Amino acid sequence: MLSSSREDGCVSREQIGNTSDVPEGTVRVVECANGRSLALANVEGELYAIDNVCTHDAGPLGEGELFQGHVICPRHGAAFDPKTGKVLTLPAVHDVASFEVTVERDEVYIDCRSGEGA
Repeated sequence: MLSSSREDGCVSREQIGNTSDVPEGTVRVVECANGRSLALANVEGELYAIDNVCTHDAGPLGEGELFQGHVICPRHGAAFDPKTGKVLTLPAVHDVASFEVTVERDEVYIDCRSGEGA
């Protein structure tokens, strides 16, 4: 995926790809310019980004699946809310950070400094 940085006021947004890169009902790994790895999920046409590391066993959340609107870790099945990063099921017990996503035309931007939570 494409990655380019751009300052908009005090927010640093990075173009990380296009909407076609993440079809509805899927989750993908994307990377910020600073090297931070994120899981980008398409839930019913809306895009959400959370940290790409499961808090249980460091599994790559972006390599998991989207099931009933939740990101499922491919290692042990912990579920996370892609909108907030909140952990929903064991074996994980800690939330992950969530990141602001904006779409302009078909370009997807993430504020890689906006992580909340964890």
